[in-house]
Amino acid sequence: MDLWVILAILAGLAGFLVILYNRLVALRQSRNNAFSDIDVQLKQRYNLVPQLVETVKGYAGHEKEIFENVTEARARVGQAGSGAGEGRMKAEGLLGGAMMGLLAVAENYPDLKADQNFQRLMSELSDIENKIAAARRFFNNATNEYNTAVQQFPANLIAGPFGFSTEAFFELSDAEQELVQKAPEVKFGS
Repeated sequence: MDLWVILAILAGLAGFLVILYNRLVALRQSRNNAFSDIDVQLKQRYNLVPQLVETVKGYAGHEKEIFENVTEARARVGQAGSGAGEGRMKAEGLLGGAMMGLLAVAENYPDLKADQNFQRLMSELSDIENKIAAARRFFNNATNEYNTAVQQFPANLIAGPFGFSTEAFFELSDAEQELVQKAPEVKFGS
């Protein structure tokens, strides 16, 4: 009879460990899927960058440093590869910041802002950025849920030995953060 009790306790413990492990796997997979949603939008932005740079270059060709920054940031994204790694997220943040610089330059050229191609590209970029923001919130929520599960007891006892560790959030770059924090400039009449 004592052997059956011990076996039942061991089976219950093994079942509990399997449930914890499977929960961690499901949360990690949910996080990866959330990044896939971001990835689609980031690739669209990545593909839009050369068109936007060429359009702005037509009006502001002497702004060489801005174009080099955007091109370099875009190249870093390409080198960072795919996946939700911290290097990729930093590279995307740099590209976002470089794009903000490009758009700031565009503000100085009224003819550029009136260009139909530029307006179309800006509309596409705005739509993509809104989708990225929504997907980023979903991804960060999934990351938070995963990180919490990895750190909570008793899951933390099996997380480390099975290769589960906390993951990075997808945060705004410094340039993007500064733009978000800045109050909009309002002008009335001339």
